[in-house]
Amino acid sequence: MADPAHITPRFLHHWRSAAWVWLGLVVAVAWHQWQFWSHPKVTTDVMALLPQDPLDSVLSRASQQWSAQASRQVVVVLGSPDWALTRAAAAAWRQALPASAGLREQRLTDPQTLARQVAFYAPWRDRLLTPAQRTELAQQPESAWADRALAGLLQPGVSGRLTAWAADPLGLWAAWWGERAGEVQARQRDGEAHIHRNGMEWLVLMLESDRAATQLDGERRLAQALDQAIAAAKAQVPGLRHMRAGVPLHAEAAAAQAHSEINTIGWGSLMAVMALMALAFRSLKPLALTAVSLLVGVAVAASVTMVCFGEIHLVTLIFGSSLIGVAEDYGIHYFSARQAQPETPSPTLMHRLLPGLMLALATSVLGYLVLGLAPFPGLRQMAVFSAVGLAATFVTAWAWFPWLDRAKAPPRTLLARRVAASLPRWPRWQANTVGKVASGLMVLVLGFGAFSLQAQDDLRQLQSGDPQRMHEQREVSELLGLPSPLQWFLVTGTSAEQVLEREEALTQRLAALVHKGHLQGWRAVSDWVPSQARQQADAALTGQLETAVVQALGKRLGETLERSAMATTPLTLEAWWASEASLPARNLWLGDVGELPGGKASVVMLRGAFGPADLPRLAAAAQGLPGVRWVDRTADTSALLARYRVTMGWLLVLGHVVVGAVLLWRYGRSAWRAWLPTVLATGLTLSGLALAGQALQLFHVLALLLLLGVGIDYGVFLLEHPDDGGAWLAVILGALSTALSFGLLGLSDLPALRAFGVTVLMGLAWVLLLAPLLRLSRASPTTPSTSVRTPA
Repeated sequence: MADPAHITPRFLHHWRSAAWVWLGLVVAVAWHQWQFWSHPKVTTDVMALLPQDPLDSVLSRASQQWSAQASRQVVVVLGSPDWALTRAAAAAWRQALPASAGLREQRLTDPQTLARQVAFYAPWRDRLLTPAQRTELAQQPESAWADRALAGLLQPGVSGRLTAWAADPLGLWAAWWGERAGEVQARQRDGEAHIHRNGMEWLVLMLESDRAATQLDGERRLAQALDQAIAAAKAQVPGLRHMRAGVPLHAEAAAAQAHSEINTIGWGSLMAVMALMALAFRSLKPLALTAVSLLVGVAVAASVTMVCFGEIHLVTLIFGSSLIGVAEDYGIHYFSARQAQPETPSPTLMHRLLPGLMLALATSVLGYLVLGLAPFPGLRQMAVFSAVGLAATFVTAWAWFPWLDRAKAPPRTLLARRVAASLPRWPRWQANTVGKVASGLMVLVLGFGAFSLQAQDDLRQLQSGDPQRMHEQREVSELLGLPSPLQWFLVTGTSAEQVLEREEALTQRLAALVHKGHLQGWRAVSDWVPSQARQQADAALTGQLETAVVQALGKRLGETLERSAMATTPLTLEAWWASEASLPARNLWLGDVGELPGGKASVVMLRGAFGPADLPRLAAAAQGLPGVRWVDRTADTSALLARYRVTMGWLLVLGHVVVGAVLLWRYGRSAWRAWLPTVLATGLTLSGLALAGQALQLFHVLALLLLLGVGIDYGVFLLEHPDDGGAWLAVILGALSTALSFGLLGLSDLPALRAFGVTVLMGLAWVLLLAPLLRLSRASPTTPSTSVRTPA
């Protein structure tokens, strides 16, 4: 680079043009931000943060189907020992629920829909059998079935049949429908969904929200509306028990928590940075210009993230709010140098600082972009948001500060003078007795951390929530027999028929677990549409026996009896899918999946509560069955977290090597002075985690990757400007503001972000301690040529 003290008029002209171009881009970003926040697309799904394996495209499709179905559903359960009191409480609840809550009640299947479903299946009644009926048909003698058929003929109202006697002479069909109805615990009673359990009469209210619960205004409208209705119900029936569950409740709580954390972390960081700058510069100009650069950086980051991903995760916004503590380094470094050299023109000063600022930007952006190498959609959002935000803040400072800061330089405040004067008194490491003893102790601490640190990878580190709300969710799921969204079976095949056959092989094994009490039940498409092979076998079994029984009864009664004709072609999945009969199980069929060699897929869901001890038995049910895979999202994701923790650990090592090489190219033999503080800080932070009894997790490693980009900056600044009080002031202010930002991130309700923030905070403290110990002397012959001299 040319001598930074001489800037040609042509270069200044281009510089001013770049400032105007950047202003135009910022105006466009402002318009985009206004459009975005008018209708924000913000997601709260924790699973969106997770990595994917080769089958996750199919698993994600299944999850998306359930999420689309459940994303607006709310369940409220009211209970008392007396059914009449429970109904009275429900009436009070409905009357008190505000219309502004946007909740629409959904009733159980109405009689008309049920009648149409029964009519759809009627032609194939003879091939719809339960496992118990198959055994009974094969074992009981024909005479016993004839007696049963005669009883049904003479007393048609007793058997509860769904068709005429001739269409179902053995009275088999009601049991098949009863088994299908068993997939839902609630039963119709007085027009309400009723469950009797442990002496309690429960009434189930199924609701659907007509609005998104991710509005970032901090309000809990849905929860407040439900609280109001519950209060009215309890006033009507003292002692009433109530529970509620549903994705909208969790999403609304997450949005409200995010609103609080964004305010705490974002505005807290901004206020901390502004307070530090006010103390250091005692001028509104540094505060205003630095605030502008930060706001522009965050706005550009949000817009680019939205364009790249189509939506923004709440965790990205929370994490991005801590960006303030890093991005303000450029403004702080500029105004610290401006304060130290008031006689230097602003463009000249910025031009002199540019090499060090660009290198600091490159290392910081590298640290953030390495986060994006992990196959976590949420982390990729964070990486893009942070890298773009840093770059936009840097461009704002470079393009605008020299032209907006043309007046008098900030005065040298007491804080600035004392911090600048403290650098010469800060000791340098030397190879004497004290230095060797300190080095030996550090090696011992590092060794302790290396041998005692344990790793733990648990999906729960990504989750947070109110324990009471989670407990109610589990109780409602158990009461209603809702399927688990985390453990299920994926069934694939080359055709729909093969998938149905494989489902039937699986459910035969699951029936044994139900019989032993390890499982309450399951939900599968093949329960509603048996495979053609199963249909043919069942039709042959019932057809032969029913024909014989009808003929025998005709002879006994002296009448001509005939069995109604059944369909001659099997029930197909296509016909079922096109009818209302598919509504109860439609979300279980994935259909065409080109991502798999088979091409067709479905899922088999498990009903009821089962504990960790049952998981190996369930996993064993899939062993040896082609095309059947046991899916345990919790265990699978924890294993992936462990895998990527190791991978990102090696990337951390590689990152240190690459940054070291870049520093070596720039600074030669002095490069280790900027590189070693961050390396040692990484090791000492890991040792600190071990001493605190914290297990190493992926987000600790990701935080150390970020520390690599941020921590190197301080060594670079001190190496670019040796013994420069202004540079030391910039390092101190930057480190304090960054530490405050990530310290506030440690207050997050999300365990992963909390671990991230605490790790960065510890690492920064070590870097700030070690970087001046290893600083270069101004008199050294290897001092970079771009050093900024602090005037006496």
